[in-house]
Amino acid sequence: MNSPILAWLLEHYHWQLSLLTGAAIFAATFVFNQVLRLIPTFKGARRLNQDAYRAKMAKPVYAANQKWNRKWASLYLLVIFGVVMPFCLTLDPQPWWRVLRDIVVILLFYDFFYYLTHRFVFHHNGVTGGPLVWMHAVHHQQHNPCRMDSSYIHPLEVAIGLGLYVASIFVLSRFMGNFHMATIVVTWLAFTEINLHNHDLWQADRFPFRYLNYAAKMHHNHHAKFTGGNYATITLFYDWLFGTLDHGQGHKALARAQAKAKAQA
Repeated sequence: MNSPILAWLLEHYHWQLSLLTGAAIFAATFVFNQVLRLIPTFKGARRLNQDAYRAKMAKPVYAANQKWNRKWASLYLLVIFGVVMPFCLTLDPQPWWRVLRDIVVILLFYDFFYYLTHRFVFHHNGVTGGPLVWMHAVHHQQHNPCRMDSSYIHPLEVAIGLGLYVASIFVLSRFMGNFHMATIVVTWLAFTEINLHNHDLWQADRFPFRYLNYAAKMHHNHHAKFTGGNYATITLFYDWLFGTLDHGQGHKALARAQAKAKAQA
């Protein structure tokens, strides 16, 4: 039976390439972390965060959350690499500058929508609570997070965060063309490792680790109080742009919103 839909699926659904991309992501993550273990600064940070994680896993509530999220992770990965990614990938040769451009565009596009979601859905609309504050409050139980606290989170919030990332890839691929496998491997690695590092207990504040210290410190400012800024996750560009950088004393956008609400009261 000749079906236009079936013909389109056979032409555009590249499940083998999606499976290969998933395997490449796993391999790249493994190699990346093995390389980091060779650097004393990262090795020390790893030990510090593992010690904190073991102490937290001794608490039944914490361990239950981690177990629950590991269970859901399998379903999320199945949907990502079985349903979405096969329509977004190519192995056709692309110039290096296009791969680099696509990496930057994907990460900045995702970070913009994550910023908006994090700020207005998970935190506040001006001075009132966002609709999913109750969900995000699970993550904010960790006031001084360690690396693995990036996954101490409500399972539905995991779906939202991953969904934004994968939706960014899908939407952009409709306008920019399918992305090279290397592009997706690098963006996935950056997406996960930056999110993990933002939660790191980090002590090194010397060149060339100053920005890593700054990024972790700024996200810890975010966790220290539920009204903190620093809502973006890949960079702090959007927080700078929209006045929500928080160095520990709150942020300008919230102060303006509170002043406006007080004036209208």
